Amino acid sequence: MKKNIHPIERGVRVVGGLVLTSLAFVGPANPWFLLGLIPVLTGLVGWCPPYAMLGISTCKKQ
Repeated sequence: MKKNIHPIERGVRVVGGLVLTSLAFVGPANPWFLLGLIPVLTGLVGWCPPYAMLGISTCKKQ
């Protein structure tokens, strides 16, 4: 798995995912907060499966 997410985008994904996940504790109780785990995981790993399938990479060329 070659990284295909730029470091700035990774940070945005992690923060945005944590905000969505925090809705489980602050907002209405529903299972939609689980969608926040997806951007957190892809941000931490640095690899996005849809980007890989579509041949997209936001990392700088080396």
